[in-house]
Amino acid sequence: MYGTLYGIGVGPGDPELITVKAMHLMEACPVISYPKKGKGDDSYAYKIIEGYVNVEEKEMLGFVFSMTSDPDVLHNDWMKCVEGLYEKLAEGKDCIFVTEGDPFLYSTFIYLMRLMEEHHPEVPIKVIPGISSINGAAATLGIPLADGNDRIGIIPAQDDYELMKKAIEEHECVVFLKAAKVMNLLIQVLRDLNLIDKARVVTKVTSNEEIVWDVEKLENQKIGYLTLMVVRK
Repeated sequence: MYGTLYGIGVGPGDPELITVKAMHLMEACPVISYPKKGKGDDSYAYKIIEGYVNVEEKEMLGFVFSMTSDPDVLHNDWMKCVEGLYEKLAEGKDCIFVTEGDPFLYSTFIYLMRLMEEHHPEVPIKVIPGISSINGAAATLGIPLADGNDRIGIIPAQDDYELMKKAIEEHECVVFLKAAKVMNLLIQVLRDLNLIDKARVVTKVTSNEEIVWDVEKLENQKIGYLTLMVVRK
């Protein structure tokens, strides 16, 4: 009998936003794994759960996922994770893979699940939903995401002026994820649409490192990767 692989969303940053079901599974499962950027680096997902886990009673597996766009490097990282977890699953041990936010919303778990299904289809997989950074940002900023017949867009921010402009024009509310890398472009789009006062930006929402920014002062500023922008017309 194989163990079950659980993909668990642990929320946007505040440990108290972990679901009761996620906590119960972390107590029960003998193996807990998590993603990190590099050897010796902190894991954001692990920092969220560390207060709930007795590491002396668990097998803790940190898997490195390189911050690169090289498909060969990324595939190698993912396969190391798949095979590392499969070794434990084949022993009959239930394993958890924790990810910030929700496992099925722009999550690292999606790639892990697909490769596990491809290479080891006999492994049972279950997903436990989590609160996303989108929900966390709405609550922190006091911005309703959608009401009535409103249309909401969840858009990975890109270096494409017309695409970002169209996203704002076609929705009553837009959440731009990974906004830090194109912040100057987003600000320019907002100014051209006369909507700069309708945008809010937050980094590491709900965590003890949360920062709510003044959008007008963000041009040419270095801000963290876990940054999103909410535009509510």
